[in-house]
Amino acid sequence: MDIGLKLKELRILKGLTQEELADRAELSKGFISQLERNLTSPSIATLTDILQCLGTSLGEFFNETPEEQIVFGKADYFEKYEADLKNTIKWIIPNAQKNVMEPILLTLEAGGSTYPDTPHEGEEFGYVLQGSVAIHIGSKTYRAKKGESFYFTADKQHYLTSKAGATLIWVSSPPSF
Repeated sequence: MDIGLKLKELRILKGLTQEELADRAELSKGFISQLERNLTSPSIATLTDILQCLGTSLGEFFNETPEEQIVFGKADYFEKYEADLKNTIKWIIPNAQKNVMEPILLTLEAGGSTYPDTPHEGEEFGYVLQGSVAIHIGSKTYRAKKGESFYFTADKQHYLTSKAGATLIWVSSPPSF
C-alpha cells in the first residue's frame, strides 16, 4: 500500500491543503509533504492523529477491499451453445446473476430461438446488433432489426426467434438467463 499517496488522496478529498492538515494535526507542513511523498514514515500515534483530522480511522484507512471490476473482456466471458435451439449465449458480465440486471450476447443461427421463458417479475431489454428477430410475448409477435431495440415487462411467456439469424445484446432484470 502506498501510504503517502493514500494520505494525499484523502486530504484532497477532504478539501484540505497540506498546511491546513498540518495545523489540525499539530505537525509541520514539511512533515506532511514528506509523508505524502513517502520520504518519512509516521509513528502509529501520529498517523492516528492525522487520520482523525481526515475523518477516518486506522482500520478504515488500511482496509483494502478489492477493487470492483468495471471492464470485462473475452477472457471473462462464459459461453453456452444450445444445438437444439441453434443459439449461443455468451455471459459478458461474469456472475451477473448476483446483480440487478444480467446482460448477455445472444447469437441466433438461421432458424434459431431461445427457450420460452415463463412469466416473471422484471423487465427485458434487447438491442439488435446484426440481423433481425421476432419477439414473442404472450400471443403477440413483434419484430426488431439491426439498430433497433425492444423493451417489455416480463409478465407473459416470452422468447425470441430468427429466420435468417441475428446477434443481439439482451438484458434481463432481475437476472433469469
